[in-house]
Amino acid sequence: METVAQTAPAAGRPRPVLDPAAAARRRWARAALIYVLLLAFSLLFVGPFLFAILSSLKDNPAEWPPRLDPPQLNPANWRAAWRLGKAGGGSGLFGQFAPGAVVNFDVTYFVPEGRTPHPPEVTISRRVPGAGIGAVVPDAFAADYAIVSEVVETARKPAEGGVLVTYSFTIRHDGQGPAVDRLPLDLLVPIGQTFHSATLAPNRIERLGRVQSWNNITPGLVPYVFHNYNRVFNENYSRTTGKNLFLAWIRNSLFIAGVKVLTTVIIASMSGYALARLRFPGRNALFIFILFSMMIPGQVTFISNYLVLRDGVFGISRLFGVDTLLNTFTGLIVSGLCGGSAVFIMKQFFETLPRELEESARIDGAGPLMTYSRIVLPLARPALGAVAILTFQGAWNEFFWPLVALTAPQDKLLLTVGLLNLRRAYGAVALDWGPLLAAAIISALPIIIIFLIFQRYFVEGISFSGIKG
Repeated sequence: METVAQTAPAAGRPRPVLDPAAAARRRWARAALIYVLLLAFSLLFVGPFLFAILSSLKDNPAEWPPRLDPPQLNPANWRAAWRLGKAGGGSGLFGQFAPGAVVNFDVTYFVPEGRTPHPPEVTISRRVPGAGIGAVVPDAFAADYAIVSEVVETARKPAEGGVLVTYSFTIRHDGQGPAVDRLPLDLLVPIGQTFHSATLAPNRIERLGRVQSWNNITPGLVPYVFHNYNRVFNENYSRTTGKNLFLAWIRNSLFIAGVKVLTTVIIASMSGYALARLRFPGRNALFIFILFSMMIPGQVTFISNYLVLRDGVFGISRLFGVDTLLNTFTGLIVSGLCGGSAVFIMKQFFETLPRELEESARIDGAGPLMTYSRIVLPLARPALGAVAILTFQGAWNEFFWPLVALTAPQDKLLLTVGLLNLRRAYGAVALDWGPLLAAAIISALPIIIIFLIFQRYFVEGISFSGIKG
């Protein structure tokens, strides 16, 4: 029970003071409540992203009810994928089915009492890799070069209500054909004979449990655990140029985002310094115009911007032999050299710096340009970091304007527009959501990594940009 002590009267009334131990308990209770609230908010915001990462490893991310323990996270399957990848003639990380491969495979079924066990029918499937662009490109099939041995029973173990029967067989490469990336496998058993376990967990169990299917039984560790990610990179390439489209989209987005960060940092810092420190006619009107430009959504001006790029910036580009800036990186960069919000952040930050620093530089004979480059700019690293992060995030995630300004060829698209193509290839036709979800996770990683590295500058820049002292 809390005890209360009385202090000397203040203004004619006694002032109660809590016992120190009770006050400490209250402080700890408040701190615990704050941490619980922060943890709840973190789970609320980060939980869906973590669940998306987990689902991107599954063969069927849309399964219901969702599972939190897919086979891809089982260490026993990691070891099996490594061992089978090496047995197939590849490495433990990236397997294959190559000449000289000898793959031993075991599978165990539960057979109820009163039924006669039957060995499974083994089929090496002629299966194309998913529904992407790679599915329509002819490739060698492991079924043309695989030799399957006789299926033999190797063990029988009593179990409750029946018996567990283990069968073994071997798949060899005939040595005449090329190495192939995948060795698909299907096993068929009679009704009532239930799958129990195998050397590697199957990707699907279909037809009332009669069919167990593997996309690849010699995958190697990486293609097994990151199957959907591996498909994103390997199944999407241009049929005209042969380039890997997903890698090209990532390079394009990195290039555009990097150039926009560079131009924005240079222009915004110089403009912000001029608006904060220099005196010239129309300065306030120019700043108001910049603020006004921040209030206009891009959907309002995209038609006029489209016409400007179509005509080559009022025909200026035609002087250099360029008829139009559409479908070019130049047009995409020119139309977004700097944003008004970046100028606003830099102006607000420069106004927080003490003027005495610049006055001392002027006394020493430094002009505005030298003061800006030698004195002010090094102090603006927090604001520059915030501007760089916000600009990179905006350029990396931009979708609407690149969709309008860049339409062809496919290897010139940005990653956000490329994800729309993946949705058409995987989601709209075959409802194959795994590669699409993996591509979305990949597209989010650069933003997360950059923010984690530069979060200190981001927080400092945002806090300083809103304070005027």
